[in-house]
Amino acid sequence: MKKNFIIVAAVSTVAIASTATSCVALATSSVGLTIIKQVLLGGITKGLNIFKDKNSFLSNNLIDQAIPTQLQKVNSTLQSIGLSSLVAKEKDYIAQAAAYTVGVAQPILTNAVNNLTTEDAARIAQGGSGVATQILREKTESQLIAAITPKVDEKLNQFGIVKSINTALSGSNLLGSLLGNNNSNSSALSGGLSHLASQQLVNGLFNIIQKHEIDNTSLLKNALNQNLK
Repeated sequence: MKKNFIIVAAVSTVAIASTATSCVALATSSVGLTIIKQVLLGGITKGLNIFKDKNSFLSNNLIDQAIPTQLQKVNSTLQSIGLSSLVAKEKDYIAQAAAYTVGVAQPILTNAVNNLTTEDAARIAQGGSGVATQILREKTESQLIAAITPKVDEKLNQFGIVKSINTALSGSNLLGSLLGNNNSNSSALSGGLSHLASQQLVNGLFNIIQKHEIDNTSLLKNALNQNLK
């Protein structure tokens, strides 16, 4: 009995290994890469379409959840001193700035997807749900921040929100402590708010792409299985 058990276990292990190898082989084929790219490009399109629409941006929980901790503290402080309306304006202006970044974000993300390698595909096939987005983020995050921040900075300064928040928090050490420095003068938030807003945009965009990937995991797996037959 024990000998039979060992034989069955060995056969099962070989079968599992064979299936895993087949999945990796398919993922790294032209068909597998095409499927992976389609899913990611669909998530990118979905995210950037949300960026283009201010109301969709403001009502999206994945974007709201992406607000950096420092910016949350700034907003909480403003609300605590009776300036909730200023926080609402800030969020509105960031939403408008988001639409202004689509033109620079799209080619960076699209190029990265189109240049996915067979090594990337193998990692995606062997990883769990959301790995494709994780790899895309590794390849593009720093480039996106660098490209988006000047656009966001331009828009937020055009709207005057940086000056408004600086004025609201001037005369105290609140701003410096919130941004992690000791500077409480009128330039403390210059660049800081734009960088924090840019982080929110990038984090939110990847949240949307990953959600799209997870929602389409079964579709991706089914497509791979169909091609295995």
